Amino acid sequence: MEELRAAAAKVRENAYAPYSKFKVGAALRAGSGAVYVGCNVENVAYPEGTCAEAGAIAAMVAAGETRLTGAYVIAGSPMPVTPCGGCRQKLAEFGQADMPVVMATTGGVEEQCTLAELLPGAFGAAHMEG
Repeated sequence: MEELRAAAAKVRENAYAPYSKFKVGAALRAGSGAVYVGCNVENVAYPEGTCAEAGAIAAMVAAGETRLTGAYVIAGSPMPVTPCGGCRQKLAEFGQADMPVVMATTGGVEEQCTLAELLPGAFGAAHMEG
């Protein structure tokens, strides 16, 4: 997770957050072992922004990968910030239930859980069968 932590912290600095001033960085490890990063990108029309996790997932898919094995999210907050509901579902699309997800602060506080703990009862492809 150290490589993911460093990558998430570095990309967080590139976040575009002129309105909230709340920068978030995410680093994901794909099935190949490659690391993909993303940062939040705000827009004056708030719903049009992009979360850090979504940006990292888009970079991973653009590179031709569709399997996650780990995620690390970092923000400058007093406590670790969990991915939003939409990003939890996006992570579930590409990760397994036992995939580790680490949420951290820039001050060094970390919390780790599995994807299943982060999104119990996730909607998945099995729901679409039949």
